[in-house]
Amino acid sequence: MVWTGTWVSDRLGIELAGDDELRGLLGLALRRNPKRAHLLVSGVLGKHVPQLPSVVHGHGVTLGRRVRALLGPEEAARAVVLGYAETATALGHAVADGLETAPYLHSTRRPVASVPSAGGFEESHSHATSHLLLPEDPAFFDRGGEAGRGPLVLVDDEFSTGNTVLNTLRDLHARHPRDHYVIVALVDMRAPGDAGRLAAFAEETGARVDVVAHARGTVRLPEDVLARGLRLVEEQDGRTADPLVPCAPAVAPVRLELGWPAGLPDGGRHGFTPDHRARLREALPAMAARIVDGLGGPEQAGRVLVLGFEELMYAPLVLAGALEEAGLDVRFSTTTRSPVLAVDDPGYAIRTRLAFPAHDDPADGPGERYAYNVAGGGFDTVLAVVDSAADTPALHAPGGLLAQLATAAPRVALAVVPAHTPVPRTPDRQESPVLPAPLRGPDFSSYEPDDVGWLLQDLSAVRLEAPVEEREEAVQRGGAHYAESLPVEYQPTEEYQELYRDALAGSAARIARAVGTVTELVLAERSPRPVLVSLARAGTPVGVLMRRWARHRHGTELPHYAVSIVRGRGIDANALRWLAAHHDPADVVFVDGWTGKGAITRELADALAGFPGFDPEIAVLADPGSCVRTYGTREDFLIPSACLNSTVSGLISRTVLRDDLVGPHDYHGAKFYRELSGSDVSRDFVAAVEARFDEVADAVDQQVKEAASADRAPTWEGWAAVERISEEQGIHDVNLVKPGVGETTRVLLRRVPWKILARRGAGADLAHIRLLAEQRGVPVEERDDLPYTCVGLIHPRYTRGATGADGKAVGSA
Repeated sequence: MVWTGTWVSDRLGIELAGDDELRGLLGLALRRNPKRAHLLVSGVLGKHVPQLPSVVHGHGVTLGRRVRALLGPEEAARAVVLGYAETATALGHAVADGLETAPYLHSTRRPVASVPSAGGFEESHSHATSHLLLPEDPAFFDRGGEAGRGPLVLVDDEFSTGNTVLNTLRDLHARHPRDHYVIVALVDMRAPGDAGRLAAFAEETGARVDVVAHARGTVRLPEDVLARGLRLVEEQDGRTADPLVPCAPAVAPVRLELGWPAGLPDGGRHGFTPDHRARLREALPAMAARIVDGLGGPEQAGRVLVLGFEELMYAPLVLAGALEEAGLDVRFSTTTRSPVLAVDDPGYAIRTRLAFPAHDDPADGPGERYAYNVAGGGFDTVLAVVDSAADTPALHAPGGLLAQLATAAPRVALAVVPAHTPVPRTPDRQESPVLPAPLRGPDFSSYEPDDVGWLLQDLSAVRLEAPVEEREEAVQRGGAHYAESLPVEYQPTEEYQELYRDALAGSAARIARAVGTVTELVLAERSPRPVLVSLARAGTPVGVLMRRWARHRHGTELPHYAVSIVRGRGIDANALRWLAAHHDPADVVFVDGWTGKGAITRELADALAGFPGFDPEIAVLADPGSCVRTYGTREDFLIPSACLNSTVSGLISRTVLRDDLVGPHDYHGAKFYRELSGSDVSRDFVAAVEARFDEVADAVDQQVKEAASADRAPTWEGWAAVERISEEQGIHDVNLVKPGVGETTRVLLRRVPWKILARRGAGADLAHIRLLAEQRGVPVEERDDLPYTCVGLIHPRYTRGATGADGKAVGSA
């Protein structure tokens, strides 16, 4: 047998080294993905390569039994299992089957309005990076009884760099800390350095972390493999094309009724319990019998492929398994989002490709989907199994999935599983009280009362400040979240204040032009009477200025509020409820100061999934990360309000979210630093920019006209740059890379900086950065290849006593 990685290995020099089983488990293919050239193609996962369902399910069950043996019966009874979408959803189910008593959840890319997110993380190498955790039971991750939370078992098909798992562990440990994690994969392909990062997490948190895999090894990659791989994909695309052309099937697909049990979830997207597992097992023989009858019996069915649908892998897998037990010649695989090159060669893992449009109205917009190794597979019947959310006209259209399958097999059948509609279970509580009116100056903040209403609670009397070093250590060890305390407010020196004044004088007109542009775009494209809602606190000065522009230019008084959003924990739900009760959600426009890598943009989109009517698109003054389409400029320049903290933001602290201070019916909190009124420049900043409105009016009109006809679609270039810098610098955590002038300033004022990357020749925009770096003893590295003016790097794995990038002890602010 020719190894199905030979073609790629011969051309790119990619090698697998490790256990003897590796080549039997994995082949190689080339991605259509600028982030990673190669794809490890599993022959036993049931995603890209059709396989016997007993083999696919059996590998997962075997892993689950090994985990059960590792944990012992008592700990296994307290465990929960989490799988990764989309590739490992069925594998995670099968591991839970092997554990027998564990409930199961898999991440998803399909938001559901009725279910609040219990977390999320990024899969940096994927073409679709964001994962949501949407358990129907809000206590899913707290299972374990009086002994505390039980072990968490994380299941993925491959464990390569470990970045995805570490992102997940850090997110969940901050929310639901526990003592034991078990990482499960078909193959563990980490390099030694990557293995060390998981050990470092265990040491930082004090948690035990085990890894269970069928086989272990590493992938040896030449240094230039990404560039060579992309060239090879382009060459092959020029030689070959998909052999199938869009057309309607000659015979309509046979629709089979499964008799799916009422109320039984279609899988683990919102949780799947041992009771659900028992109900499904009991119903499988009858459903399999209906399928066999619908296909006219085993002989007429012939060789059957059961084809699942993206995240919907487990239900089709166990249906295929029941058909296998009934004596049919059956294989199993699923459709996928992943674009992979197909090469018809026995030494290549992806021989054929069917391409078709997405047919489930995905949240991230339309796109192409794929089914691999179906054409040419010798199948007499293809049974497509989708959920009811994907049974749309697009599925049945010419060129859709069913039409493409009809060109690859003589017979196509369709079975639809009811998509589970979750009903969130929440603790019994009294009716929500009437939410308080927004706080306003001068009682809360130094802004004019009409400038902004703060949908926050006043925590001015609470001691919340902690030294920067203590906060950084607690956050990075997983023992605290950054929003649970406040940094000590930086008191600028006279030299620094002079830099701020010079920056404001030199950039007031440029800021005014950006304010005018973004406000006019909002008025023209979003709503003629928008309700401005700033993301506190960086967005608040921008919201105040946008309100002033609308009044100055159009005589329009726009409502303006400030609300809290916390990375990893979402937006203030009570503030949204207040807004929905007092304004049309369709008129609400969220406002922020700038984008860095776009983390808050993603956080807002995820948080609003449970609040219909609100538009998640943020309007920003500056969008250097290319993360939004409504912006004043995409230049990365110094916005003077980023130089200071509360003294340019109405004397309000950053927002606080802590369980002992913020109850279920409370707004998030913040402090009003009245004692700093002598240093306050909040009103002066607004006045200095507003004074330039008339002189920039013509330029704004021209810029808005150009923007109206321009392609302003986000490219997420900033996110890609941050991922690259994270890996280049050996940080391996995008949350510790803060791009842009504003975010770099925050690193120097509020976090423990490691070093600063600065674009060579940036000039005055970085004067305050250089001064702060000098005061804190932080090295500044000049670079020619930065897409931003500068990037701030937070000290990775910080503990007090750690050293900076220059080898010197890290000092305090």
